[in-house]
Order: sequence, then C-alpha cells, then structure tokens
Amino acid sequence: MKIRYKPRLRLFARKLRNDPTLAESILWKLLRKKKVNGYIFLRQRPIHSYIVDFFCYKLNLIIELDGESHIGREEKDLKRQLELESMGYKVIRFKNEEVLCNCAAVINRIEEVISELNPPPPFR
Repeated sequence: MKIRYKPRLRLFARKLRNDPTLAESILWKLLRKKKVNGYIFLRQRPIHSYIVDFFCYKLNLIIELDGESHIGREEKDLKRQLELESMGYKVIRFKNEEVLCNCAAVINRIEEVISELNPPPPFR
C-alpha cells in the first residue's frame, strides 16, 4: 500500500530529521538498522496530513514522542491519533522523559506491541 501525504510535508519532515530532540536521537539509535525484532523503522515520515516521529511500514506502527511542544495540545494529539488509527495505523506514545530515563522499558513496550501486531507462528 502506497502511503499518500501532502507534498509540502516532505521538506518539513527533512528539517525535523536534521534537528531531532535528544529523546528522538536516543530512540532512533535504538530503533535504526533493524535493531528491534528485525523491523525497519523510519523517522519523521509524512503520512497523510501528518508527520510522525517513527514509522514501521510492515506493521503500520507509529511511535510518537511527546515533549514540551505537546503540553497543552493533548486534545489535538488525541484527535490526530484517532484519525491515524481509523486509517489502520497502530499508534503508541511515550513521553520524552520515558526515553531519557528508562530506554529499556520503552524498547520492551515496543517489542510487546510488535508481538501483538505480528505474533510468532504457533508450534506444530
């Protein structure tokens, strides 16, 4: 399935990739190069009208990090998440502090969600 997005988002996504937050940089080091269950993640990807922080195409999994820029935008973020989920994406959110203080728990949660989305085949 080809993911459609507004073309004007490409340049903005590139700018975001070139200027990540500390939490994004840390999580990206843990997600890149198929380090989590062998899945490829992309960062700052346009999807429809939005730019998501991290995205796994094979699983339709979106990972969002909420930092200071999200304070006071909780309603907007929820609306955005519900819209993406209505399109068939699974969205999980973490606060920047979770990534900065407990990366292992964040990766464990991501691995749990991957297992839920793509369970291993049953033994025969």
